[in-house]
Amino acid sequence: MDVRLSSGLSHGTMEISDFTRHRSTETRAHMAHRQLNQKGRTYGKGLNVVNGKREFAVMYFVLDFCLTCLGDSSTGKSAFVLVFCYHRKVARMAKMNLAVLGAQWGDEGKGKVVDLLAPHFDVVARYQGGHNAGHTVYVSGQKFVLHLVPSGILHPDTTCVIGNGVVIDPDALMSELDMLASLDVEVGDRLRISDKAHVILPYHRDLEILAEARRGERKIGTTSRGIGPAYEDKIGRRGVRVGDLADCSSTGPLAGVVKENVAARNKLISGAAMDWQAVLAQLGASWERLNAWVTDTSLFLMRAREAGKGILFEGAQGALLDIDHGTFPYVTSSNATVGGVCTGLGVPPRAIDGVLGVVKAYTTRVGEGPLPTELTGAAGDRLRESGQEYGASTGRPRRCGWFDAVAMRYAVRLNGIEALAVTKLDVLDGLEEIKVCTAYRQDGEVLHDFPADAGVLASCEPIYETLHGWSSPTQGAQREVDLPAAARVYVARLEELAGAPAVILSTGSDRTDTIVRDSPRLSSWIGQGN
Repeated sequence: MDVRLSSGLSHGTMEISDFTRHRSTETRAHMAHRQLNQKGRTYGKGLNVVNGKREFAVMYFVLDFCLTCLGDSSTGKSAFVLVFCYHRKVARMAKMNLAVLGAQWGDEGKGKVVDLLAPHFDVVARYQGGHNAGHTVYVSGQKFVLHLVPSGILHPDTTCVIGNGVVIDPDALMSELDMLASLDVEVGDRLRISDKAHVILPYHRDLEILAEARRGERKIGTTSRGIGPAYEDKIGRRGVRVGDLADCSSTGPLAGVVKENVAARNKLISGAAMDWQAVLAQLGASWERLNAWVTDTSLFLMRAREAGKGILFEGAQGALLDIDHGTFPYVTSSNATVGGVCTGLGVPPRAIDGVLGVVKAYTTRVGEGPLPTELTGAAGDRLRESGQEYGASTGRPRRCGWFDAVAMRYAVRLNGIEALAVTKLDVLDGLEEIKVCTAYRQDGEVLHDFPADAGVLASCEPIYETLHGWSSPTQGAQREVDLPAAARVYVARLEELAGAPAVILSTGSDRTDTIVRDSPRLSSWIGQGN
């Protein structure tokens, strides 16, 4: 095995008094193991270890660590053996944590990918968005559309977490739980809901409908489900959190907040006054049903990590709809990029071991906003109908276009995407030629980087590269060798332009219509090949 150590690396150290004052050898080993995980991460970044094997690299570090603490003595050497064996045991027990997020404008097929990977993880945790998301999963012909509950719920050994970064409509969540029960999916104690997640209330929906109507031609194209106003109340520090529902008495602090917010709503919307007491009573009923699942999910995830459990972080929407980095103002109201994992779940950056970007083999967008590669007429209709491009949450037809590599490179850079899951490859079956946007032309200038200004993006003309299509079907293919040669060339070109390898290829709607490629990176994430 080829292990190369970079020069000039600093090593983690621990005061000898801290180490020796603990009498239990198990405690000493555990302390040293924690030091390895915390300080050794920086050290490990300087290691280039072939085939993903780090044990020899860890051994070198442990030896250096112990001898630094205890000197070149029998005690130091004994500590080396003890700490290394303990670290090796814990490292083998521990699993990787993977973020799976959309790399376009949403609707990329994240639900299917999360469902596919969920059996390799103990926990699936959703970190942002609301029930404006629609994750569709097909299992043996049965269709499941999930809006709030993570897609891992379809696997009986997986625990699902709805994090503090999500905004929750209690009625929508309860309706979703009823749907799962009707399809014989037992949730039981496999759900955790953050007590810090903010609640979507009836007046939020009213305010969003009013705001969209006032924008006129400048409307955003939201789902009008109250997501934006709920996040506004959160940032304005006047929102209601799930944990607040524990006290729905008419004299409690929640009653005052609801009364005040409903009064503000009634001033804006005349002729249909809302009763704050009815809203409060509704929240009380929601708490009665949901409270058994409500907990400190940040603490739950920390304990899961400490126990060596694997966590899959599930994103909603897509990178190009991120409130900070998307095509503002035509964006969602939360951070759909990888940074949202930390703030939306209460986990540190080092909890993320890998990032998988989900991307369609072409481009779609629902709602308003620029879409440089958009196809109108028969070409756009062909992609829409073949791909059944209608919103899972609203049923709205999605706008369709060719693959946009400029936008893809931007998403890869923003999120540190290490690998891709390419979905809906089968939708391109039968096309004589397929175009890929490699750059933009704007006011006579060629742009290779994604512009920040939505107005500039709207004025961009795509520069296309044309590839051969294929007539043989890819639909349902489960082996790469079964793909037409032109389809393999197409995927290879997308990888080259995006700057990330495609490790999963989706060739249909069912979870079995998938090609999982032989990839050391994917194997390390899902705990295979070690």
